[in-house]
Amino acid sequence: MRQLILDTETTGISPESGHRVIEIGVVEIIDRNLTGNDYQTYLNPDRKIDPVTIPIHGITDDFVSDKPKFSEVISEFIEYIEGSEVIMHNASFDSSFINKELELLGYKDRLEDLCQITDSLTIAREKHPGQRNSLDALINRYEVDGSSRDLHGALIDAKLLARVYLLMTGGQVGFFSNDDKDIKDIESSTERFDYSDRKVIHAVSSKDQKESHEAYLEKLSKASNKKLNW
Repeated sequence: MRQLILDTETTGISPESGHRVIEIGVVEIIDRNLTGNDYQTYLNPDRKIDPVTIPIHGITDDFVSDKPKFSEVISEFIEYIEGSEVIMHNASFDSSFINKELELLGYKDRLEDLCQITDSLTIAREKHPGQRNSLDALINRYEVDGSSRDLHGALIDAKLLARVYLLMTGGQVGFFSNDDKDIKDIESSTERFDYSDRKVIHAVSSKDQKESHEAYLEKLSKASNKKLNW
């Protein structure tokens, strides 16, 4: 079966709170080989990006202001993924956001109706019980070169997860060399953002917002294996 490694970047942590997808990155694998026939798009979410997420992915409101809306790319996206096995790390997170986008456009099909979903986090937990199994932890465990990733990005993380997945499921240690085109693509696919004109946003948070923020930071800390304090 054709396999796709999919990742998203979003405006915030919960689609039920109105947060939206701002980047989709997908890497194609056929016969356990990266084909280079990847899919990537940035999206205009029609809402503000949560400022706390910008240091994670580097995507700003100005950057996505002229990008297509999900409604403009949905046909090509469905055509690309339909009938494939789609592999995601913590699949429920990415699936919930994509399903919300489908719902907002009036689609009855969910992502799981369009493709077979596999959660690489579940595989990692079965293979490495009792250990940290975030993408960063797996990158380190399988010695995948992620040195060019200054910021999280959907396509960047999908490429890294693709390597991890192949190593984790097939023992292909050393399968990728430094001459591998995809490794070079990690740096070239990273957009550089000019923050010089960013406006400083001052806001007074309520008690509920502060508690929500602390819970969000705790989740991000676990995901990145770093203690965050913003």
